[in-house]
Order: sequence, then structure tokens, then C-alpha cells
Amino acid sequence: MTQFRPCIDLHAGKVKQIVGGTLSDDGASLQTNFESDRPAGYYANLYRKDALTGGHVIKLGPDNDAPAREALAVYPRGLQIGGGIHRENAASWLEAGASHVIVTSWLFDADGHFRPERLDALLGEVGKERLVLDLSCRAQGEGWMVAMNRWQTPTDLLLDAETLRELAHSCDEFLIHAADVEGKCEGIDARLVEFLGQHAPIPVTYAGGVQALDDLQTVQDLSGGKVDLTIGSALDLFGGNKVRYTDCVAWNREC
Repeated sequence: MTQFRPCIDLHAGKVKQIVGGTLSDDGASLQTNFESDRPAGYYANLYRKDALTGGHVIKLGPDNDAPAREALAVYPRGLQIGGGIHRENAASWLEAGASHVIVTSWLFDADGHFRPERLDALLGEVGKERLVLDLSCRAQGEGWMVAMNRWQTPTDLLLDAETLRELAHSCDEFLIHAADVEGKCEGIDARLVEFLGQHAPIPVTYAGGVQALDDLQTVQDLSGGKVDLTIGSALDLFGGNKVRYTDCVAWNREC
């Protein structure tokens, strides 16, 4: 059954919801949907009290380590951590309380070429059962290409059935943001969700474009219940007016 999975997105030390495609190094084009006056630990405590599992903390750029560690301390083993994860720091984030580490950009070189030896090295550090691969992507032709560097740089890794089968041997879950619709609240990438339901052999969480509570049922139907859903900017918890957090918690309990 499709589950609602919570998130805590951190940018410049604050809990925010942004339009994913506008995130760049200089910040000139950044579009922010929401900035919270509450600390990351507030949200982690809420998720802990509501027994929500499989959520993630994503560090979008620098100056986010302290709030990320705060969230993990409040809800130890209840949240995954992503953003700037690599071989040298992955174990320390697990020690800080993360259930899993999430990795994308470090698996590629500066030109976007996939480096499988880096994945092997990371597996040696943390093990398959503590690793989530972020295969967030952008549409390209009839398919999708994995994007790195906060979804700004396309890589040479095609998100297809073969990629999912091969990489499933090296991780516990996939996390996939549809970067083209992330933060826009204009509808999910239904074709991507259906594709993931058909071809992902391990648990996968989709994020991007949610505009109504009914999208939980839509993802359930499209994926046969094999894909979970993260909701960000549409959620009233993050200033949205399209989906109530309490309804998402109720959905999980009913499931």
C-alpha cells in the first residue's frame, strides 16, 4: 500500500519548501514557497509522535548540518539523511541517528559520469541495508535522466528498467524527485509513478507536484501500491492549502 512519507527540507539552516528546479549555487533564481520559523526538531518530533516512518531530511546546500543533526537526535532511526553524503561522512550521519544515508551527486564525477566504484566504496562503509539511492530525474525525450548537484546537472545515467534492476542490488530503497514538477503543486508525473510501480524491485518514494490528498490514491492506483509519496509545498504543515497533514497521517493509519 502507498504510504505518506514526511520530509524536512533544509536550506541555509532553515526548514523550507522551494521550487526544485530553481535551486542553484548563486541563489539568484531561487523560488521559495515556504520558510518556517520553527526548528527542524519541531517537525522531527511531530513525525515521531505520529509514528511516521521512512521520512527524510534533505540538506540543500551549506549551513544545514546543525539543524539536520537536531532532527536526527529528536527522532533517532526515524529519518533518512541526504545532501552532501559521501564515503567519508556517511557513517557519521548514521551515528548521529539517521536510519539511512541518501546519496546522489557523489556517485558521479564532475562531468556527470556514473562511477560504480564509488557506490562499491560506499557500500563497504555503510552496507546495503542503510543506503538509499536518490535517482531524482528530469524528463528527456520519452524517458528520464538522473540529475545531480541539486537537480541542476544532468548525468549520463538513464532512469530505465535496467538501471533500477542493477542498482537495487546495492541499496535498500530509491528516492526519486521529479525535478521538473518539484515544488510546483501542479500535478505529479503520472507516467513516472506508473513506470516506477512496474519496474522498481525495491521500495521507492516519489516526490514532486502533489496538489491534492487524492494524489495518494492516484499513486496507489498507478503503482499498484508499490510507490510511497512525499508531500511538501502542498501540505498545510509547510504553508500549503491543498493537503492537510492530519489527513495524511489518517491515510497511513487506515492503510
